Amino acid sequence: MTESFPVGRPSGCPFDPAREYAAYRRTEELAKVATPAGVDAYVISRYDDVRTLLRDNRLSSRLAPSDHVVPDADLEREVESGSILQVDGAAHKRLRRLLATEFAARRMEAMRPRIAAMIDERIDAMLAAGGPVDLVKEFALPIPSLVICELLGVPYADRDEFQERSALLVRVDGWTDEIGRASDELNQYILGLVLAKQARREDDLLSRLITRGEESGTPLSLEELVTVGVTLLIAGHETTANMIALSTLALLRNPDELAKLRSDPTLAPAAVEELLRYLSVVHFGLFRQVTDELPVGSSTIEAGGFLIAALSSANRDETVFPDPDRLDVEREAAAHVAFGFGPHQCLGQQLARVELQEVFTRLFTRIPTLRLAVPFEEIDYRNNTLVYGMAALPVAWDAPI
Repeated sequence: MTESFPVGRPSGCPFDPAREYAAYRRTEELAKVATPAGVDAYVISRYDDVRTLLRDNRLSSRLAPSDHVVPDADLEREVESGSILQVDGAAHKRLRRLLATEFAARRMEAMRPRIAAMIDERIDAMLAAGGPVDLVKEFALPIPSLVICELLGVPYADRDEFQERSALLVRVDGWTDEIGRASDELNQYILGLVLAKQARREDDLLSRLITRGEESGTPLSLEELVTVGVTLLIAGHETTANMIALSTLALLRNPDELAKLRSDPTLAPAAVEELLRYLSVVHFGLFRQVTDELPVGSSTIEAGGFLIAALSSANRDETVFPDPDRLDVEREAAAHVAFGFGPHQCLGQQLARVELQEVFTRLFTRIPTLRLAVPFEEIDYRNNTLVYGMAALPVAWDAPI
């Protein structure tokens, strides 16, 4: 009997991936699992295999990244025009080329002072309010939301409208009428924003994307612009918000590593790469379909078959990262695959790096006594969402003397 795909994290070990992955990595033949989506899939668990396959053009990304954990997912549905996560080949290259300039490292570095100022403003607000506070609500979610709003040209005053709907759309426990309404409403919201940008261009990503598409000779359709806008809005704050909160908790639970970072903030870039590796918040991996027979080690995946590139397993591969279950902020971890790999590697990874580096350069320096305000065992984790994180993170600190 085919075993089920592991969807949970070990009890009492919220930072670690499913224990089954370690066994998968040791087995020469690929593990084949039954997925909640109703199909069997091969789990690609080793680091080298994940990197090799994610750049292989015999894999299609037409399925949503976590469709395999959505009960009875419709795997035959048509891909939305403009879905940069799912379109392949020339269509994907066109979208990526139009967006690449917006997320280039130089442009993201230019945003660093503004991002740092946003972070300091949120820390000021927390200190003024006094603890305890929910770090998710008061800090982790506002920072990337402010950044992506400013980047896209979305009014931050509308954040409650899109944050509530985004939280529903990253759930992976099945389609509901409520999720359907949230999808429709968010699409209508971005449609209104795009129409306004088409009528009056401003200094923001959506306006520049419209202009760049026109100048290329193949302008983006209204449907493409809306899909790109929704994708960037959700991805731009959900992943980073969860990384901020979960990383803070991981550092608080590893006081020796936190002490290193607090005493030497220049360690922040290395610490961020290590936290990305260690936590792997896209915790279900990436779902792909094979378009042509594909050999993997001693196994062969048939055309039409499915595979799961297990990012969290690859990032704990002991042949690449010695003692992989230990958080080490001084580790050389930049080769991790937390952002995926190959042509669909995360477009916004440089923005995420800048945000996370600035957060962990500032947060523990400005609030050196930051600590949990509840027992560690009482923290509620979100296991049913595309991006792993927690519902809330109550924290407190000592008042200045």
